[in-house]
Amino acid sequence: MLLFNNDLVPTAALPLPNRGLAFGDGFFETLIFTAGQLRYAADHLARMQQAAAALYLTLPAALATPGALAATLAGLARANDLPATRLRLQVWRGGGGRYTPPTSAAEWLATTEPFVPDDSPIARADFARDTHSVLSPLSFCKGPQAWLYVRAAHERQQRGLDELLLCDAAGHVAEAGAAAIFWVQDEVLYTPALASGCVAGVRRAALLRAARAQGLACQEGLFKPEALLAADAVFTANVAAVRVVQRVAGRAFAPPSAAWQRLLASL
Repeated sequence: MLLFNNDLVPTAALPLPNRGLAFGDGFFETLIFTAGQLRYAADHLARMQQAAAALYLTLPAALATPGALAATLAGLARANDLPATRLRLQVWRGGGGRYTPPTSAAEWLATTEPFVPDDSPIARADFARDTHSVLSPLSFCKGPQAWLYVRAAHERQQRGLDELLLCDAAGHVAEAGAAAIFWVQDEVLYTPALASGCVAGVRRAALLRAARAQGLACQEGLFKPEALLAADAVFTANVAAVRVVQRVAGRAFAPPSAAWQRLLASL
């Protein structure tokens, strides 16, 4: 079952013209529903509200508050009898027209698939050769720059890697192919700033919030690859999992210390 504009249907025929298809005039969210709740509902909504504002869209009532978002998507998970589900929520501007938006009203589609956690270590990662992150008014959200991650996934596959790390055009570390990148050095947590063009991940925000709440030192900034390669431990984080990185560009890393492992387990 799907949710199309809050109607539960077995299939959906999307009307044409479709501005999401024609112009990429929208965004998407990947969300996890498990143990009877939607993970990080407030963080997802905050990013959705920011994306909607950047695109001059109005979120529909069924998605417009953390409670509404959680209840709407929980209903879809139950309808598909999936206690643990990965949800994709696609939002786009309604109507036709050319570049000039005819309306601020949004249409949306939510789909599900079983969620199988994968927190296995990442054995081999390296820095991208062919693709770099691009800072834009929409680089913080998911969808408008998805072609970057398609290119990165292609390069990762061609090079036989388990993960690919993107840098910006100036050579600053930005993110992994589908996750935020973090590293620890001398018990300080480092992660690229949004100015690198990375996505404002919901797990990224939660991890920084939890670390600071426990009095752990955190640094967001623009860092060259040499800073990451000098780290004690490296890991990625997205809404689905936190994964330790064992090797980057031939450099081996130890697992995070016990203090950091406890923090990561709490998330």
